[in-house]
Amino acid sequence: MTEEIKTLDDLAAVTGAEAGAAGADAAVEAEPREPVRDELGRSYATGKRKDAVARVWIRPGSGKVTVNGREMKDYFARPVLQMILRQPFEVAGVVDQFDVMATVKGGGLSGQAGAVKHGISKALQLYDPALRPALKAAGFLTRDARVVERKKYGKRKARRSFQFSKR
Repeated sequence: MTEEIKTLDDLAAVTGAEAGAAGADAAVEAEPREPVRDELGRSYATGKRKDAVARVWIRPGSGKVTVNGREMKDYFARPVLQMILRQPFEVAGVVDQFDVMATVKGGGLSGQAGAVKHGISKALQLYDPALRPALKAAGFLTRDARVVERKKYGKRKARRSFQFSKR
């Protein structure tokens, strides 16, 4: 850009040329995603939430979910946690089509359920890239970054102060 841009028409001409060049580059880079599967036909992903980390493998099956060697109903006894694990399948429209084997460590049950959900979502989009738009729109591919705030010195908790005494 050695020439000077002095009018709006000159600016439109320059940005139009750059947009055309960028469009050509985008067409080259917009290749369809390839499925990522291992030799056993499984997809693997890691999910995280709070302090919990889940390693998740999915493969075509009857919808059986195993967490740390136990059935989902045994490991996550609360119906809310079971619902959290079913959400990615319902959003993607593949209920009871995949078996899930997950190992999860750290955190409590709620964080572990969120980590497994994150891992299932990532593994689903790796297994079938066509499911990515639905999972992305629902926000399941984004790691929830909210964690417990640390305790500050001079305070009772993160923000709670000691009771004030006048006398």
